Amino acid sequence: MMVSPGTFIQSTNALDNSVFQDVTIYITEFNKAGAMGFVVNKTFARAFNELEEFKHSIHVPMYEGGPVDQEHLYFLHQRPDLIKGGSSVANGIYLGGNMQQAVAGINDKTITGGHIKIFVGYCGWDKGELEAEIEEGSWVVMEGTKDDVFKSFSP
Repeated sequence: MMVSPGTFIQSTNALDNSVFQDVTIYITEFNKAGAMGFVVNKTFARAFNELEEFKHSIHVPMYEGGPVDQEHLYFLHQRPDLIKGGSSVANGIYLGGNMQQAVAGINDKTITGGHIKIFVGYCGWDKGELEAEIEEGSWVVMEGTKDDVFKSFSP
């Protein structure tokens, strides 16, 4: 199976004892420049409302998106009708968009955990890096569904 936006990669034992041990990554971008994705199965130590900027929001778990750019939040969602400006990834899943609209939807409960997932950081690969890691046996490429992106995981 080939990697493309909307596919998943699962780490193998080759990545044990690394930041990528036992992770599943949802690929959001894959092109001639490289790849980008988010770890969907590792919760972050703090919840969204524990961040100063969002302390008035309701409790929503955040996820460890990856080791790159952990100073920023990213989100995947299924509500382009409520969150404008997102980029289509695949199968009705969008990356990013208007954060104020996302927060408003979370707080008024029109956007639930089944519709959105917030990440701290992301995973990124330069041209050819992900393909080389798959070839060497570090990752297995898998198909998945929207449910695999938005289901909850215990820390």
